[in-house]
Amino acid sequence: MDSFSTLIRTASHEQHVEAETSTFMSDLLGGRLGMDAYARYTEQLWFVYEALESGTERLAADPVAGPFIRPELLRLPSLERDLAHLRGPEWRTTLTALPATRAYAERVAHCATEWPAGYIAHHYTRYLGDLSGGQIIRDKAERTWGFPRKGDGVRFYVFEGISNPAAFKREYRELLDGVRVDDLEKQRIVTECKRAFALNTDVFRALGEEFPLSA
Repeated sequence: MDSFSTLIRTASHEQHVEAETSTFMSDLLGGRLGMDAYARYTEQLWFVYEALESGTERLAADPVAGPFIRPELLRLPSLERDLAHLRGPEWRTTLTALPATRAYAERVAHCATEWPAGYIAHHYTRYLGDLSGGQIIRDKAERTWGFPRKGDGVRFYVFEGISNPAAFKREYRELLDGVRVDDLEKQRIVTECKRAFALNTDVFRALGEEFPLSA
């Protein structure tokens, strides 16, 4: 029988590919969109991570979600430095969430407060994605817009507290395999994982409508 971490990865594979290959992300990584599109995307991330990280102190005490709350993963301070670099010191005054982003952040916040096992699904899709595909985004952003390597503008993708990402991801998968819930709840987590990818794809779709490539 497959381990839970394998089950999550294989069950959400289709949604994962759909999110990764969105037109907006393809255009952004292909250098076909300007820095404004990258900044707008970074703004949307702020709302999602604010929802993910604002309840971590409470979640750390939860028997199911608690083991996943790791300070070295937290992204908000880095995101805020990036936004100050991209949008200037007054970035908060112009910060707006797309409706799709608001829906995503609200779902994350709901899970964080009402359903810690469901929160794990969002935690997994975000942080493991940042440690993996996020590194491709960082590399492309540095080369496309000339950000200093691992510096302001791409700090969100730099996990200074994780010296060995491969080992960390292995450890994370072991945490998933040992998650303290029954099989029915595991199925619900897998379903929430698919929902997380779909919500992420909706944000990409909305960004694609905001930044259409001129034909």
